[in-house]
Amino acid sequence: MTGTPLRWRDVDSGACSIARTMTVLGEPWTMLVVRDLLHGVRRFDDLVAHLGIARTVLTRRLAVLADAGLVETREYREPGRRTRREYRLTEAGQDLRPVLMALMAYGDRHRDDGPPVVVRHEGCGAPVELVAECAGGHRLGSEDRVRSTPGPGARGAAHR
Repeated sequence: MTGTPLRWRDVDSGACSIARTMTVLGEPWTMLVVRDLLHGVRRFDDLVAHLGIARTVLTRRLAVLADAGLVETREYREPGRRTRREYRLTEAGQDLRPVLMALMAYGDRHRDDGPPVVVRHEGCGAPVELVAECAGGHRLGSEDRVRSTPGPGARGAAHR
């Protein structure tokens, strides 16, 4: 095993990757906007209608996602109408798919009446499952112990 065991209280919590990510994704509606974008809902009015979100809230969420490099805009124009924008996830935004799938799996297991949607692999039709695996190829279960060690971006709590 490598790395020095991390004393969690000695690490600057602001340097945490989860904390940094939540500054972008932690506002209400943000993950649902990303979910809809992943499913191909790209136009502003379609997002408003599908999500039932206020236009001002959606405008702010899309701006934060764009500023963070998760969403890009493309212009389109329907005949006889003004030019409008549609929103597409960047590669960084697409990388949130497993995060959404993990949230979905949690909700399916612990909330309400079971899965309203089942994600299936298009190649074979089997349901998709998320697995945690170490770089050594060992599949991790919820009972397996893991250890956090300082990474290159770690800062001491005194840095705050």
